[in-house]
Amino acid sequence: MAVPWTGFPLAALLRRDEPSPRARFVRFASFDEPRTPGMKQTASWIPWPYHEGLAIAEAMNDLALMVTGIYGHPLPPQHGGPIRLVTPWKYGYKSAKSIVRIELTATRPPTLWNRIAPDEYDFAANVNPAIPHLCWSQATKKMIGTGDKQPRSATCGRRCGWIRGTRRRGAIWALRS
Repeated sequence: MAVPWTGFPLAALLRRDEPSPRARFVRFASFDEPRTPGMKQTASWIPWPYHEGLAIAEAMNDLALMVTGIYGHPLPPQHGGPIRLVTPWKYGYKSAKSIVRIELTATRPPTLWNRIAPDEYDFAANVNPAIPHLCWSQATKKMIGTGDKQPRSATCGRRCGWIRGTRRRGAIWALRS
């Protein structure tokens, strides 16, 4: 599905904080109040705030986008506004929504779904047609509108290689309301 997101590359944001070889991962935190007006009530067993993470090389990928708008309008809360991450080569849960904090870490950060169900939700979360998910196949994709199933591209789940360019400090941005 093609969505007309507007925003800027995550790499541009990360480059503003001067590289350090120690930072190998990026951790994202969502707002920490699941009962916010306009938000659907979620299961009480989900530990808030929502945390997600990427390897620094993935965060520096040109396709990793910090989104501030959709369809030419500011990003509304129901789409993860005011700012969210989009990583199109990964499962949707890796695209953190309603981000309030971004940190750079030396160690792989714990993420919500990987903590809750590590056998089902690995840290990488790449869509890879050659590796079946525990609950469904990734070999085909369903087309929106027609329901037709088509084979996925062999490059769909390609992992990106490591890139130089990490940060000096740990926590680098915190959005305030």
